Amino acid sequence: MSTQPLATPLRTASLRRRVTWLALLVLVVVLPVTGLVVKGVFDAQAERNLDALLSGRTQLAQQLARQNVAPAALVRRVDADGVRVTLVLRSGQVLGAPPVDASSEVRQVRATLQAGLRTKGAELTLSADTSLLAEASGTLRRTLLISGAAALVITGLALVIGMRFALAPLDAMTGLARSIAAGRRGGRLQPTRDDTELGRTAAAFDEMLDALEGAEQQARGSEARMREFVADAAHELRTPVAGIRTAAETLLRLGPDASPRRRDELELLLVRESQRAGALVDDLLDLARIDAGLELRLQPVRLKAIALTQVERLRLVAPELTVEVLGQEVEVEADPERVTQILTNLTNNARTAAGDRGTIQILVRMVPGEEGAPAYAETVVQDNGPGVLPVDRERIFRRLVHSPTARGSGLGLPIARGFARAHGGDLTCGDRPDGRPGAAFRLVLRFR
Repeated sequence: MSTQPLATPLRTASLRRRVTWLALLVLVVVLPVTGLVVKGVFDAQAERNLDALLSGRTQLAQQLARQNVAPAALVRRVDADGVRVTLVLRSGQVLGAPPVDASSEVRQVRATLQAGLRTKGAELTLSADTSLLAEASGTLRRTLLISGAAALVITGLALVIGMRFALAPLDAMTGLARSIAAGRRGGRLQPTRDDTELGRTAAAFDEMLDALEGAEQQARGSEARMREFVADAAHELRTPVAGIRTAAETLLRLGPDASPRRRDELELLLVRESQRAGALVDDLLDLARIDAGLELRLQPVRLKAIALTQVERLRLVAPELTVEVLGQEVEVEADPERVTQILTNLTNNARTAAGDRGTIQILVRMVPGEEGAPAYAETVVQDNGPGVLPVDRERIFRRLVHSPTARGSGLGLPIARGFARAHGGDLTCGDRPDGRPGAAFRLVLRFR
């Protein structure tokens, strides 16, 4: 069964088209609803206004009747635009407009006047033609339809034109991405504001380009260093392999006629060169493990005890060498095999620098951290040799770099630093703390 992650396809419809259609769809929904609400409010308000007009005219007629205003004058004063006034006196006389029958297009209000010498008991009829309201409502409806359609057209055109300007940063982003894909590096959007959506997108795009180009440069640098390393490693291996080949071919050529002394020399050369090649291969494997992520087997490690073990080893191989261990016992969580490899490399280098009659000091101590930082374990291996120039103190930790007088492959210090950093510590080179001539290699291991 495949375990590959499922990719979610990105919908790539035109953003301009999607935004335009979405805005128009919103208007298509909002404008009719707004029109219906406006028309409903208008019709309701018109009905209330008409009712208020008829009611007000009726109250005015009652007030004029109480003031004993003549019927004809009362009709003239009650009359208003859009209102037909009909007054029927008790005598049957009709004043004002002829009476009309109530219908769906005529709104009527009837009232009996309560005062006045001639108007008391008269029947007042107020009629209003509602067709005017219907015409006004129809006019409003047509206006809303025309204005809504115009709004849709104008909005659509404005969106088409405005989206070109609004999405110009996206076009710039697209052009920049295509130029970078074509091989033109270094371009950036550089937004003037990063507190907007497009500004944040452009800033994130620039950050992504920085990361990608940085990763590309690192990859190219790593590839170049790897090629250089492989070439140097092949060159280093060529020497012992050539020695082994030469010794083996000589042994085969001489055969049984070779003198015992010559045979011993050739066999010794075979062993020495094969050991040299094997040590170089082991170093290369250690570097490969470091690059791949070294797996440490952590356990309590007593640094001074490992240093004393190195003293015993050096006394066997160089009896006239002076080696001393100073400081206190410090216990850390570390891989004892890797820590031993580090100290073995450092003491071998110190012996080479100081000579078999030189002096080596190993200082083990616990150093308190500065400004609340945690304490750490420090192991300093120093000698009384010529020392290391400041310009070379970092270069010597590069792979396959060694001085002309060194006998090693140039991988010991890079491996030792790799082991130290795998523990979360470091390995550096500097002057002796006491100011005397010589080199001092400082191993720092953090407490876990």
